[in-house]
Amino acid sequence: MLTVVPHISRFHFRAGKRGLSSDYLQRKGKWLPTKKPLEQFRRLQRRGPSSIDSYALLRVLRAQTKASSRVARTQLHTFVITLGFEPVVHLQTALIGMYSEMGSIKDAHRVFDETSCRTVVCWTALISAYVNNSRPGKALELFRQMQLENVEPDRITITIALSACADLGALDAGEWIHMYIYRHPSMGLGEDLILRNALINMYAKCGRIQAARHLFDSAKQRDVTTWTSMIVGLALHGRANEALMLFAEMKESISSESNGCRVSPNHVTFVGVLMACSHAGLVSEGRFHWENMQRDYNLRPRLAHYGCMVDLFCRAGLLEDAYAFIKGMPVQRNAVIWRTLLAASCLHGNVSLGALARRRLLELEPDYAGDDVTLSNVYAAAGLWDEKQDVRKRMKRQRDPGCSLIEVGSRTHEFVAADRRHP
Repeated sequence: MLTVVPHISRFHFRAGKRGLSSDYLQRKGKWLPTKKPLEQFRRLQRRGPSSIDSYALLRVLRAQTKASSRVARTQLHTFVITLGFEPVVHLQTALIGMYSEMGSIKDAHRVFDETSCRTVVCWTALISAYVNNSRPGKALELFRQMQLENVEPDRITITIALSACADLGALDAGEWIHMYIYRHPSMGLGEDLILRNALINMYAKCGRIQAARHLFDSAKQRDVTTWTSMIVGLALHGRANEALMLFAEMKESISSESNGCRVSPNHVTFVGVLMACSHAGLVSEGRFHWENMQRDYNLRPRLAHYGCMVDLFCRAGLLEDAYAFIKGMPVQRNAVIWRTLLAASCLHGNVSLGALARRRLLELEPDYAGDDVTLSNVYAAAGLWDEKQDVRKRMKRQRDPGCSLIEVGSRTHEFVAADRRHP
C-alpha cells in the first residue's frame, strides 16, 4: 500500500484547542506519532467535532486493518465528508489505502471517482490498491488511462505498474514501461535501485532472463531484493544451477558502499533457493539450505518454504518422506501442499497417498473439482475402475468452467467457457 506523509505546509490543517494534533511533534523533519490513534480519536469524538482535525483523521485511517469493521471505516469516511475535508488529497489517498487494505476495492475506486483533484498520488494509490488485491490487469488499465488523462506517472507509479506486469506476465507492457523510463532520464534508472529491481523482477518473471541478467550485471549497487529477484527468476525458469551459483555469490558479496555490510538473504531468497533445489532434484542440498536458513540466518520457515520442501521430495519420488514432512508441519497445511502430494501420487502410482491427499483437499476446497481429474488418473493407473467411475460421476455434478488469459495489443483479456462478452 502506498504511504504518503505530507509536510505540514502543504497539508490542510484545522487544529482544535486540545486533541490529537498536540501529539504530533516535528523534530528535525521527523513525525513522532502517538501509539494509540484509535483511542485518541475516540477521546476527540467525545469532545465534539471541533476537536477533530485532519491529522487525527489521517492517523486513524492509516491505523485501520482488515480486522476493522465495515461500520467503523464507514464512520471515518463520513467524518471526512461532514467535516469538510474532502478536498484534502492526502485524506482521499488514505481512504483508498484503507479500503484497499480491507479488500474493499469497489469502495476504494468509488473514493477515487469522487475525488475532484486526481493527482499522480491519487492515481498511484488506486493502481496500488488493485495490485495489492490481485487485480494486476485492472491496475495496468488504470495506468494507461492515467496517461490518457495527461497525468505523468512518477517513480512510485512506474514501480507499481512493473509489479503488475510481473504478476500478469505482461511482457509487452513491461517493455513499453522500460522504454518510457529510458525516454525520461529524470526517472534516474542508473541511480534508482528500487526501479531497477522492479525491472529485474518483471523481466525474470516474464521469462526474459537475459534482459533481467543484463540489468542485474550492470547495477552499480545491489541490495537483497536485487539478488533475490534474479535468483527467484532463474529458479522459476528451470535454471537451477545458475540460481544456486548466484546464491553462493550473494553470500560472499558485500552490499552497497554506503553501509559496507554483508547482504543477508531473506525469506523470499530462500524460497528461490529451495525452488531451485527442487527443480534440479537436489534433495541433500535442499535439506542443507532448509537447515541453514534456520540455523545461520535465524529465519523461521513460512508456508512457502514448506511447500518448496514438499515439492522437492515429491519431484524426487520420495512420497513417504513428503507425507512425513507434511505431518510434521507446525503451520496449517493449505491446498497447494496437498495438491502437490496428489500430483506426485498420480505420477508414481501411490493410490493410498493420492486418496488421502484428495480427502484433505475436499475438506479445504469442497467445490473445486479439478483435483478429481488427478485422482481419477491415480485409480486408472492402478486398475481401480469402479473407484475411477465414482470420481467421474462426482466431477459431472460439480464442474467449474475453464479460464484463459491472453494479451492482445496493450490489453489483457480473460475468458471462461461459454463466455460471449468478447467478439
